[in-house]
Amino acid sequence: MAKQQNQISLYKVSEINLSYTPKCKASERPRISSSRDAYDILYNNWELEKIELLEQFKILLLNRANKVIGIFQVSSGGVAGTVVDCKLVFSTALKACASAIILSHNHPSGNLEPSREDLNLTKKLVDAGKLLDIRVLDHVIVTSESYYSFTDEGMI
Repeated sequence: MAKQQNQISLYKVSEINLSYTPKCKASERPRISSSRDAYDILYNNWELEKIELLEQFKILLLNRANKVIGIFQVSSGGVAGTVVDCKLVFSTALKACASAIILSHNHPSGNLEPSREDLNLTKKLVDAGKLLDIRVLDHVIVTSESYYSFTDEGMI
């Protein structure tokens, strides 16, 4: 009897549903055509009281027309860094059916130069995106005064 109950419980699994509830019409979504567009959207959606306090990592999720589907905060860390889980980045992009993403994080110090860790992470995420057919268009380092674009600097 116990064996039969165990076999029955093997077939009880949760169903996973995906849904998307947009806040605006597709025609009203902002379109990214430059790193400046990405910076402006990111900066205007950043918690400005934290931009010079602690490091945060966010992604812009884009459709095939490079229109913004949404922004997702992947992580929030300390003054010198934050941990980025690649699985979380791409599970979010897959759930949103994003065709492309733009990576971003802030440097609380105001320094725009990418660190060795920034370079390594960017390469890792670009390579992972290729496997999943999700383009990584840019990685933007955000500060309260300006930005650094990996794409503009030929790093992607």
